[in-house]
Amino acid sequence: MKKFIRETGAYVFGFIVFVVLLPLIMWLAAGRSEITGAALVMLCIFGAAGIGISLWSIIYMRLVGKGNPFDAYGHELAPRTKHLITGGPYRLCRNPMMTGMLIYWVTLQLVLLSWKACLVFVAVMIAMAFQIRSEEKRLETDFGEEYAEYKSRTFRFIPIRKG
Repeated sequence: MKKFIRETGAYVFGFIVFVVLLPLIMWLAAGRSEITGAALVMLCIFGAAGIGISLWSIIYMRLVGKGNPFDAYGHELAPRTKHLITGGPYRLCRNPMMTGMLIYWVTLQLVLLSWKACLVFVAVMIAMAFQIRSEEKRLETDFGEEYAEYKSRTFRFIPIRKG
């Protein structure tokens, strides 16, 4: 029961931070009180698509990889993957979770049209770049040549195969 609570808490924590808190900080930085009309429709469509891609990635990783690669700067929040995942959304790019979040956050930037919100976005992207590099080092250690081969044929974020 303790393990279930810890794992569920890690996923809830991630949802709150990446889907709620960071966009809220961007919205507050922009000084916008409301989003209406076409901008709201665009945010709903592309935001839902981005979040959907991320959720698909998380569920697929949990079912197939039996864990998650996410370490919060060296601290394991959810169990680490037991198998390298190269199917499902991971056949398209190495980090579809982040690709989904990028779709969501970039759409939010287009809706907000604020340089202050953009600064928050850039700061988040810098932090995420360090996090992703850390995850990739862990995957290289855990899966060795198998990960190196996977890395050679897929891009980090762009959902197309190399070569």
